[in-house]
Amino acid sequence: MSTKKWGSEEKNRWLAQAVFEKDYRKDVLDRIFALPETLHVEKYGHLSYDPERYPLYGILSADWTAELPTALITAGVHGYETGGIYAALEFLENMAQDYAGKFNLAVVPCVSPWGYETNNRWNPYAVDPNRSFANEEAEESAMLKRFVSTIQDEILIHIDLHETTDRDKTVFRPALAARDGLQETSEAIPQGFYLVADEERPELDFQMTIIKAVEAVTPIAPKDAEGKILGKPAMGHGVIYYPMRELGLSGMLTNAPYHTTTEIYPDGDWMTRQASIDGQLAVIKSGLDYVI
Repeated sequence: MSTKKWGSEEKNRWLAQAVFEKDYRKDVLDRIFALPETLHVEKYGHLSYDPERYPLYGILSADWTAELPTALITAGVHGYETGGIYAALEFLENMAQDYAGKFNLAVVPCVSPWGYETNNRWNPYAVDPNRSFANEEAEESAMLKRFVSTIQDEILIHIDLHETTDRDKTVFRPALAARDGLQETSEAIPQGFYLVADEERPELDFQMTIIKAVEAVTPIAPKDAEGKILGKPAMGHGVIYYPMRELGLSGMLTNAPYHTTTEIYPDGDWMTRQASIDGQLAVIKSGLDYVI
């Protein structure tokens, strides 16, 4: 067991090992700038450690109407979880028009572009953006909070797109234990899709409707022998609850009555890149349709 937390030397050593594997501008920004005029592209900030390389964008319905409910979709809070990023972009390109006149849409396809390019859960300072929505230690989280706070109308539904990968166990849990001087956790990676609801507003029927839709695309994670998924009691087929505010998770971004965080497993033998994207798209469509 590690007994010493990382200091600046250890963090710098970790950062020096980062390898740039993807291109945020080509993969994400070029697609954003090519969106139809029915969508408004709004720059809400940039990351201070490389402002030119990492501008941040949200996409809004161009015909925003106060009488309509507002739907927020976020992805790439953990930049290495690429299926959600690509699904958010594909939704904007091919499905957003289906909800014109039904919702005001606010979509942030890639919250953490450095994490996207380097296949990382953390930002360059070894801070997890999805544990920083309360303390705003990660500027990725702080900027997203400020952007969401500018949305004047009440947000009715928030869908946050994530993945649980084999890399979580092989790379990130060991790094987390080393960074914090703690014993590494040993939960198995769930072999399938599951949802994380906010324990303060679980809306189980909403979650189960999404599970049913996703099940047509990819397997749902089974419970373990103790009836748990990732160490948490399964409250329904493929559904667990987390205290979003207590943990500083993205679920605390809004008070939307309907919130869910997806966790798709992209590493199964049955899974392809497109199937991972399709599973996330099934979440968006079934969630929005449920609210309608």
